[in-house]
Amino acid sequence: MEVVTSLYETHPFWVWLTFGAALLAIEAAANTEWLLWPAAAAGLTALFTLLGLRLGAPVELLVFAGLTLLTTLGGRKLVSRVQGVGHDINDQRLRLIGLAGQAAGPIAAGHGRVFVDGAEWPAELEGGGDLPAGARVTVTNVSGARLTVRAVG
Repeated sequence: MEVVTSLYETHPFWVWLTFGAALLAIEAAANTEWLLWPAAAAGLTALFTLLGLRLGAPVELLVFAGLTLLTTLGGRKLVSRVQGVGHDINDQRLRLIGLAGQAAGPIAAGHGRVFVDGAEWPAELEGGGDLPAGARVTVTNVSGARLTVRAVG
């Protein structure tokens, strides 16, 4: 424990930068989007120590916690503005809306399967009805694993 304390006292910039880089590496591997903001906060805390704002470990931990809150709230607001309210950037199904596909088999009474974005999905045809296999469709909605599609041309 003395080595860590001594390292922090002599090189707080590198300790914070290493901590931020570790969080960023975990984020890159896990792709959760949640560790991106604490990694940014650790980087900002490292920058403060580099600029000579050496406040001591307890105060710097509070600064890190505050910056984590600010970057998380600000980042989530930015992401929701860019992606649209309520969209989770990690939800691949929502990216299907607007994509073209084709009926994987005949769609009867508004129910069948479609091939979109390299995968086959259960689907409902807007307004019901029938479509032959291979008919072109566009995804208009996603509900769970079921797509709502509209016939094209």
